Amino acid sequence: MPTDKAYKIRTKRNNLHLRVLKGHFATSHSHINYFIDVTKQKSRLSEAKAVAEELSEYYRGATVVDTILCLDGMEVIGTCLANELTSGHFLSVNSHGTIYIVTPEYTQGSQIIFRDSTSPMIEGKHVLVLAASVATGYTVRGAIEAINYYGGTVAGICSIFATMDDYMGYKVESVFNPRDLEGYQSLPSHECPMCKRGERIDALVNKFGFSKL
Repeated sequence: MPTDKAYKIRTKRNNLHLRVLKGHFATSHSHINYFIDVTKQKSRLSEAKAVAEELSEYYRGATVVDTILCLDGMEVIGTCLANELTSGHFLSVNSHGTIYIVTPEYTQGSQIIFRDSTSPMIEGKHVLVLAASVATGYTVRGAIEAINYYGGTVAGICSIFATMDDYMGYKVESVFNPRDLEGYQSLPSHECPMCKRGERIDALVNKFGFSKL
């Protein structure tokens, strides 16, 4: 693993930065040349709060959010974001005064389902999709389809890192994007230039982290 190529990208907040590692990595849907480590943002309260504060700015006083659907283990950030969106200093149009935090359940076919106890938190609600990253859109697509199926309304999509500004007609808001990473690439495996050059894969990556090969 080329750990000498690891570095941090800082924001205007002292307690918020993006940890990245350059190399050749394989996800379940693509090959990428940067591993973006969001583990601490998802697990450390101070960093989770900082991410939530950044993302909340996009929804200040303009978006109704009844439920936050947390993908990729984003429940801590989701809770902090809900706190920001319901805090007294926010000019929110959400008349409910509280926000549900929901984690999806997946079938063996990777479809999202909601049980009878959680589906009322989706049906008739404005649901904000919160993901760790939005790169290929595969995971977010499943969330959008599930929200629509269960009678909810997608209020928006947000993430720590995103490669796109909109997806399926919905605006994607993020703290970081490819403009922060010089030469960032995310491509199907058969189009991967590193594979074509015969470069070995450094690690397999998913929402839990990476495993060296």
